[in-house]
Amino acid sequence: MLDAIELPDDVDALKAMLIAAQAREADKVAQIARKDERIERLEKLVAAFKQAAFGRKSEKTDADQFDLALEDLETAMAVIHAEDEADAPVGSRVTKPRAINRGSLSKHLPRVEEVIEPESLLCTCGGCLHCIGEDVSERLDVVPAQFRVLVTRRPKYACRACTDGVVQAPAPARLIQAGLPTEATVAHVLVSKYADHLPLYRQAQIIGRQGIDLDRSTLADWVGRAAFELRPVFDALIADVKRSTKLFMDETRAPVLDPGSRKTKTGYFWALARDDRPWNGGAPPGVAFTYAPGRGGIHAERILRGFSGILQVDGYAGYNRLIASDRVDADIRLAYCWAHARRKLVEITRSGSAPIAEDGVKRIGELYRIEAELRGLDPDTRLAGRQKRSTPLIAAMQTWLVHHRARVATKSPLGEALAYIAKYWDGLKLFLTDGRIEIDNNSVERTIRPIALNRKNALFAGHDAGAENWATIASLIETCKLNAIDPLAYLTTTLTAIVNGHKQSRINELLPWNYFTAQSICSR
Repeated sequence: MLDAIELPDDVDALKAMLIAAQAREADKVAQIARKDERIERLEKLVAAFKQAAFGRKSEKTDADQFDLALEDLETAMAVIHAEDEADAPVGSRVTKPRAINRGSLSKHLPRVEEVIEPESLLCTCGGCLHCIGEDVSERLDVVPAQFRVLVTRRPKYACRACTDGVVQAPAPARLIQAGLPTEATVAHVLVSKYADHLPLYRQAQIIGRQGIDLDRSTLADWVGRAAFELRPVFDALIADVKRSTKLFMDETRAPVLDPGSRKTKTGYFWALARDDRPWNGGAPPGVAFTYAPGRGGIHAERILRGFSGILQVDGYAGYNRLIASDRVDADIRLAYCWAHARRKLVEITRSGSAPIAEDGVKRIGELYRIEAELRGLDPDTRLAGRQKRSTPLIAAMQTWLVHHRARVATKSPLGEALAYIAKYWDGLKLFLTDGRIEIDNNSVERTIRPIALNRKNALFAGHDAGAENWATIASLIETCKLNAIDPLAYLTTTLTAIVNGHKQSRINELLPWNYFTAQSICSR
């Protein structure tokens, strides 16, 4: 603002000052407009990335591959907002709160309190000030991860009066005999590799920054030995899951190096999952990954040996082997996924006006709205709600399906989408007969996403055995996540229990959902 005392008496000089002030004001307005335009453009880009990442679920366009781009965009927006705050006058930096997720500070985190007192507690009148309240703020602080050395001393004792020998406590058991790491260190490497998707060579670089020289091959040896020791726990996990009568199954690619051809071959991780939480079932959630060299239904049949009940799957034809008429050793019913059926119709709507496909998407959406209201209720209540509300919608949709299939070209995209729904119709409507069945296969698809991300970072497994180790450890980590258990704490406790001679006859005590039991065992 111009001070009247500083204004010149000369008219021309005064005009020049006014023109300059107006130019500065116009430039400031233009800067604000450009900044608003940048913010709007970045916000549209963020929305577009989120739509691409989350609008359509598929492994080819999983959300994780957009994380880096989203981080850069959101960082750019934060810079602009910081510029706004810095440009504001010091006394007027009270801005409208932005819609941003600042996170929350959990109650379990340790608090380090700092009390900031005024410079003086004497009042201007000469009296003493007394506390009438306080303002409290909390900020998230971090103590950087630090490696340490555990030194174990075992004194030797001998008698001065005789020569009966030397007494010394036995050496504690170790996962890596005569090796450097504690079980907690090995668990940290496993979680970093299979939960945080850090390949071993990157972990070696990170550890090296603290002056610890560890080769990647050394870390690989630790991982392999841990996988061997954890294999019985994995076997107990998959056996426990298969004792259920309602499971999910899905498969995803697992590129594996083929040493003979110096190329990669395509293996598969088969995920077998249990999640009874939507209907308040008593069994804990769990997932077991099994590596197989192919995608044929013979592998699903082998993995499911001993299982009978309802299996929720997508429309992959390999699962038909499980319900073949000549198969007499198991009773399996296939429930199919409405999300896959909906996805095929959504793809058609993206390419232009498609009223029939849009109508189909709307009909399926009505089923999902009902399911959202029934989620978390017991099976009988869910079944009653479906029979009352969803059965008429399914009957109407069957009429709609027959009507349009007779009028749409079979080879057209819409014709193929309708044919897909008709082909799996009996399995799609199976959820109307059992309150435990979900409307889609999303429960198991969510467990596969970390496998896909790890695959992207690692590119391929070194060999079939490496893929099997990958499946073993990933199964335990993902099951921990499903049960809201810290994988690092669980693996540390479990490896410690195994090293200390935990009995194979009680291996079920080491399953992730029994973590607190295993913890008490290790403390004894």
